[in-house]
Amino acid sequence: MKNIITLNNDGSLNVPDTPQIPYIPGDGTGPDIWKAAQRVLDAAVEKTYGGKKKIRFLEVLAGEAAFEQTGEWLPKETLETIKTHRVAIKGPLTTPVGKGMRSLNVAIRQELDLFACIRPVKYIQGVPSPCNGPEAINMIIFRENTEDLYKGIEWEAGTEEAKQAIAFIREKSGQNLDENFTGIGIKPISRDNTKRLVRKAIQYAIDHNRQNVTLMHKGNIMKFTEGAFLKWGLEVGTEFPHKIVSEQALWDKYDGKVPQGKILLKDRIADNMFQQVLMRPSEYDVIACPNLNGDYISDLLAAMVGGLGLAPGANVGSECAVFEATHGTAPKYAGMDKVNPGSVILSGAMMLDHMGWQEAAELVRSAIGQAILNKRVTYDLARQIPLAIELKCSEFAEEICACMG
Repeated sequence: MKNIITLNNDGSLNVPDTPQIPYIPGDGTGPDIWKAAQRVLDAAVEKTYGGKKKIRFLEVLAGEAAFEQTGEWLPKETLETIKTHRVAIKGPLTTPVGKGMRSLNVAIRQELDLFACIRPVKYIQGVPSPCNGPEAINMIIFRENTEDLYKGIEWEAGTEEAKQAIAFIREKSGQNLDENFTGIGIKPISRDNTKRLVRKAIQYAIDHNRQNVTLMHKGNIMKFTEGAFLKWGLEVGTEFPHKIVSEQALWDKYDGKVPQGKILLKDRIADNMFQQVLMRPSEYDVIACPNLNGDYISDLLAAMVGGLGLAPGANVGSECAVFEATHGTAPKYAGMDKVNPGSVILSGAMMLDHMGWQEAAELVRSAIGQAILNKRVTYDLARQIPLAIELKCSEFAEEICACMG
């Protein structure tokens, strides 16, 4: 299979010139934004490599289309295809609130062991922001992706399982919970999963010349889960003695000044972290955190630079990676060729980076930036930018392609 991306012995990717990459269009507005995104990605690759490289996209099923055709929301064949091809990209998928099947996004991450949810957040000039000085925001979130509350271990109030858990809690802790009207959820955080996530965040900081890595946690309250995340994360820092300096060592040995060539390993309690990124964003580069904290902080940071419409994301494991829209399906706009495709397009740029096609990735990012400066944008941005021209989803893709010239 000469068009399949493979792994080298050192874990790096071996990418052919015409790789086959699976894609999931998604639900709701997904097909509209995927069509626009594919147009932009194809144009960037063609413009950059002059036909010497080309992605061969392969549609696979998940979500509503999969259920209609197969009776399954996430067919095993889709997961196997992604495993085989190593790299995939997807639009948004339906997730019911408070009922129905589990999140398909979470299921894909867990089934493929995509342990790092990576979300870069950087301000794009010309995008309306609710913050003063959004250009100071340039962070990347490494969110543990396979456990915490997202593990999905919970029991509905009044069930026999919930009552048994409540009885155990009463016996072991003395806590009295209403056995008929209390839902129970379990929050697992493990040493090995924590360490591989923090290790990946630190390695990213080293490879990309970042100044600091911050462990975000609520260890002052959840001492044996998030407190353990902090403990194990700090232990990982000691694996990089020539690169990492802890905050304690910073003051004990270096009089508060980070030595040249070193990366500072910080830790911040979660509620304080939200204040820090709002008031002192320039002091934070890479943030590593448990699953729920990462979900919250990445959405906050996306809002600070203009919203989820331009927020990219990647789910990366040791064997494969899936790049995705970070927003929902917006079903009321389905088929209207209306919404902003920027999240999937920028996630596609991350995918190109991951493949080693950085020149094409940079072309995508610069072209989106130019389209925004031209004030030719989709409705979500046009309603906030004075004198902007509102474009359809497909028209915005064409504008981005035109800006590649």
